[in-house]
Amino acid sequence: MNRETAVSNQNTSPPWPWIAAALAAHTSWGAYPVLARYLQTISQLPSMSLLAFGNTLVLILIGFWYSPRLDRHIFRSRILWAFSLIVVARSITNLLAARFTLSIYVQLITQMTPFLVVLLTAVFLHEPLPRYTGRAITLGAIGALLMMSAQVGEAGITLSLTPSDWLGLGLAFISSLSLALYMIVVRRTVRHNVPGEAVFIVQLVTLVTVSTLVSLLLGEDWSRYRAINLTDWLVFGVFTFGVFLGANLGQINALRHLGAPMVGSLLAWRLVSALVVAAFLLHERLTTAWQLFGAGLVLVTITWYLWQQQTR
Repeated sequence: MNRETAVSNQNTSPPWPWIAAALAAHTSWGAYPVLARYLQTISQLPSMSLLAFGNTLVLILIGFWYSPRLDRHIFRSRILWAFSLIVVARSITNLLAARFTLSIYVQLITQMTPFLVVLLTAVFLHEPLPRYTGRAITLGAIGALLMMSAQVGEAGITLSLTPSDWLGLGLAFISSLSLALYMIVVRRTVRHNVPGEAVFIVQLVTLVTVSTLVSLLLGEDWSRYRAINLTDWLVFGVFTFGVFLGANLGQINALRHLGAPMVGSLLAWRLVSALVVAAFLLHERLTTAWQLFGAGLVLVTITWYLWQQQTR
């Protein structure tokens, strides 16, 4: 086999390792609200301390690995620091949302992020809406209502939501709106030739700084970490190194090798991950046929819509 044939075969071989990396990252992000809810409601760990402590551990590891290879002038980029403020809003609201409502609901609202992205880009960047956006939003909304329903009958859909759930859903929506802005700003960082590692480090530094200050201002009791058991520490380890570290690195590398459209088209897998992990760890399950149908409708709609954009 000559060199040209070998190179051709290498270029046309299926990128299955990177698809697996993308799925692993989506699996971790899908489990995020479940792990966050467990640590806040069962382990009783203070919310801001989770962000501060977990991201500090990751920053120490990432700092040793990446910082010697990064150009310090990159950190003067205004777009990076604007990005960091969005990250703070996204992370805090996403964490608190899981404290007040079911983790499945938090992940469900996150599934609506692609629609928020296209709507924001249409309003502020005057980009045309992709085909089928209106239909996909309608079907996704119907599926979401069915998932949160207590009863479906002649009177319509009765939602099984408490005031705490509404608060959590509101926070989840703000978090998804922040995530949509995050995605738009990340597109701008690519145009400014900002490396993904620099974006990640700025994200960690900002989260550690802000969450630590907020935790101290709120007077959170960090001594709670001395009282938790081995299971709690295992969940915290998965939360920190499986999500904050593993999901971020997996996503960065998958984006490099597959591109944003391909990685984004797998977003619906996060809802599957949330449903499975929530059932195992928190015993939160969909209990009616209508709720299961709603979940299936959301999964099919999001996957179909994103694949439509990916193929374009």
